[in-house]
Amino acid sequence: MTGIAYAMGTGGAAAGQGGGFGPFIPLILMFVIFYFLLIRPQQKRQKEHRELINNIKKDDKIVIGGGIHGIVTSLDETTVKVEIADKVQVKVNRASIAGLAEAPQAPAAGKKK
Repeated sequence: MTGIAYAMGTGGAAAGQGGGFGPFIPLILMFVIFYFLLIRPQQKRQKEHRELINNIKKDDKIVIGGGIHGIVTSLDETTVKVEIADKVQVKVNRASIAGLAEAPQAPAAGKKK
């Protein structure tokens, strides 16, 4: 009966030791995948948004973070005055600018409804 118990043992200290680098390979692969799928694209979007905010000029049509469309009337270092209706201007932080407003495209001439 004791022979069976010894047969199921680990075989000494040699079986307890693993390869030094082998267990870290899956972790490294997961980090590389996360970098290329999540971290790198987010950094690219942040860089594009920073450039957009720095290149805003007067009379640009923009969209504010809440979805409000307007036209830039004046600029400051940290704020922008946006006209959202006739004689209605709001002052917003540059960081709240979501992007440039796209001009509505005219329907194609050859299409009929």
